[in-house]
Amino acid sequence: MKKKENVDFIDVNNAIVALDAMGGDHAPEEIVKGAAAATLGSNVNIILVGNENKIKDILKDVEYNPNQIDIYHTDQYITNEDTPRRGISRKPRASMLIAAKLCADEKAHGLVSAGNTGAYVLSSAKCISRIDGVKKAAIATVFPTQNAQNRKEPFSLLLDVGANVHCSVEELVQFAIMGKVYFGEIKGIKDPTIALLNIGKEEYKGGDILSRTYKILTTIEDLNFIGNIEGHEVLKGYADIVITEGYVGNIVMKTVEGLADALTHLGRYAFKRRFIWKLGLIALSSGLRQIKQIVDYSEYGGAPILGFKKTIIKAHGRSKAKAITNAIILAAKSHNLHIPEKIKQEIQKHNLLFQK
Repeated sequence: MKKKENVDFIDVNNAIVALDAMGGDHAPEEIVKGAAAATLGSNVNIILVGNENKIKDILKDVEYNPNQIDIYHTDQYITNEDTPRRGISRKPRASMLIAAKLCADEKAHGLVSAGNTGAYVLSSAKCISRIDGVKKAAIATVFPTQNAQNRKEPFSLLLDVGANVHCSVEELVQFAIMGKVYFGEIKGIKDPTIALLNIGKEEYKGGDILSRTYKILTTIEDLNFIGNIEGHEVLKGYADIVITEGYVGNIVMKTVEGLADALTHLGRYAFKRRFIWKLGLIALSSGLRQIKQIVDYSEYGGAPILGFKKTIIKAHGRSKAKAITNAIILAAKSHNLHIPEKIKQEIQKHNLLFQK
């Protein structure tokens, strides 16, 4: 079909993305619709992995470019109720697992799923090798800030947010390196600032692991490490990249999401409660729409799982079509920017720190 008029076309160099069509709270309908929209706004090629009949039924009712979509049928998929390891072992033809295999077999350049996070990380690890020298992969997510650095966009990157619970010094240092490469390339920031999330500014705070991580990060000349930041400073945007263990990062991420939901709820409450508040909200409506757009995860597309030899994007479980479209484009852009290869180069260069 023809591309819709007045849609900005994105050139992603015909990258191929394997998409888990059955993963997510709104799968497969919103996932397939997101894929369809991606073909209208870019030259990305998509392999939809899932129930072929359901996928085709959805495609009948939407506009898309059929030359850019292929379907790989499977009748198995992992739900949020499945425990990750059991789901993978009992469902060897699960959609996210097959999508990961397609990527590993060079049939796709990138991978996207909105499904069970734990199962997705395990599926990726089962099929796709980690970058040589990388100790652990990390999930990195973009979050909105007050933009204290006056960047072009008011976002920062937080990692890890859930791929791991606890981390070693070397792993946290590698997260900083991987975050620098990814955020620097995607956002076009030459020397992004990096901070360590801690309970105080002093380098000795946070226990042995964080204090040792602090000391090593200060010795790496090509990392723009600015020191520790505390929890109340995260959303101010003092740092482009915030490093933390997955346990803490996951709590921070979900707190930010909860804040966005709370603001929406309070706005509705105020609108209904008093006439004078209603007038104030009407006057602020333009600004509130902008805030809603900033905190809307669908604008970011998804969170990269850094540390693998292929581009892997985790879309939010509640993703609808718009978020999936953006996740697909993000995967294609990351591949075209050769982010895994650049991470490999940086990791190998800095791993000498731990071999002395």
